[in-house]
Amino acid sequence: MTHFSGGFLERDHDHRRCVLEALDGAAAICAERGARLTKLRRRVLELIWSGHRPLGAYDVLGVLSRERRSAAPPTVYRALNFLLEHGLIHRIESLKSFVGCAHPGVPHAGQFLICRDCGRAAEINDARIDDAITLGARRAGFRVESRTIEVEGSCPHCQGKESDGDDRPR
Repeated sequence: MTHFSGGFLERDHDHRRCVLEALDGAAAICAERGARLTKLRRRVLELIWSGHRPLGAYDVLGVLSRERRSAAPPTVYRALNFLLEHGLIHRIESLKSFVGCAHPGVPHAGQFLICRDCGRAAEINDARIDDAITLGARRAGFRVESRTIEVEGSCPHCQGKESDGDDRPR
C-alpha cells in the first residue's frame, strides 16, 4: 500500500492547520519519549514545515538570525539533528535540505518526489519499494544502513504550466 503526503497539494489545502498538526504531533512524540521539544527545536520544525519545499540549514539560520541575535550554525544543526533523530524531519540528500516527516513516530524509509521546477517535495511511503530494496540487498549480501529514495520530475502544478502556460494548479 502506498501512502502519499506532502507538497503537491490541492487549492483548498489548509497549510496553517497542516503546520499546527505537525507541531502538535511532534510535541506528543517527544513527550511520549521523554525528549524535550524546546522552543528553538519547535521553531526550527515550524520553519521546515513552513512550506512544502525542502529547506536548507542556512535558510533556517537566516530566518532565526532575523528573529534572535543568538542564532548560530551549531545551534541550528543541533536542532536539526534532534529532529532527525526523532523522525520528525527527513534530509533530502541531493538538495542538502530538510522536509517535515509526514509519518512521524512510524518507522519508515524516505521516498520523495521532488519537482525540479518549483522545488516542492512530497513524501510517499510504499512498502513494496522498501521490500524490493531489502530483498535485493539480502541477495547481494549487502547490509543496508540507511536509505532515502529521491525521484526528480515535474509536479502536477508545473505540468499544468507547461501544457497551457496557465499557472493555476491542476
